[in-house]
Amino acid sequence: MHRSSRSRILLAVTGLVALGALAGCASSGEPSATETVTAPAPAPSSSSSASSSSSAASASPSSGSSSGSGSSSGSGSSGSGSGSTAVGRCAASSLAAGEEPGSGGAAGSTIFHITLKNTGSKTCTLQGWPGVSFVGNGNGTQIGAAATQEKSSPHPTVTLRPGQIAVAPLKVVRAENYSKADCDPVTPDGYRIYPPGSKQSLFIKDEGNTACRSTDAALLSVQALVPQGQATS
Repeated sequence: MHRSSRSRILLAVTGLVALGALAGCASSGEPSATETVTAPAPAPSSSSSASSSSSAASASPSSGSSSGSGSSSGSGSSGSGSGSTAVGRCAASSLAAGEEPGSGGAAGSTIFHITLKNTGSKTCTLQGWPGVSFVGNGNGTQIGAAATQEKSSPHPTVTLRPGQIAVAPLKVVRAENYSKADCDPVTPDGYRIYPPGSKQSLFIKDEGNTACRSTDAALLSVQALVPQGQATS
């Protein structure tokens, strides 16, 4: 009876000693069979850092591409104004001369309108006074003095589209206002018309007047060309 009790006590002491030994091993820093050890994450290498920096740089726009787009827009705006077209002076070859009634004139004179019609296919301009004179002898020989130009009359630049007409009032003094000696009267074939700035002339047939061969008997005076319907006389 006493021996069995002593054996139990001895076993209990032995168990306590074994537990203490195990506890000492655990505190020594070596992992026990049931512990899990986590390894530290590896530090990033220099090559991976460089590739990250390169990706970031390629993602941002460069200053060169920005300046390039600016020069492109500049060249586009400079070319936008190159489509303008100038309108030239009407050539005699693209005009047809005629006449239409004017104000009728005062006693001793008649006023009618010389007309110049754009018969060409392009818009053109006329500005100033036409040259006018009587012609005869069947060959265009000038008779008497050419028309004087009334410089006080309006003289705008007249733009004529194809088919449009400009007019110049022409005053014709009656030859009967002069003596035969001063006039030396003759029946003309009509009028020679020089468009402003032209050395080529046009012809209007009109045998209803009397011209004076004498250049001292001035019968004609002409106003500047204006758009049809805007003549004041």
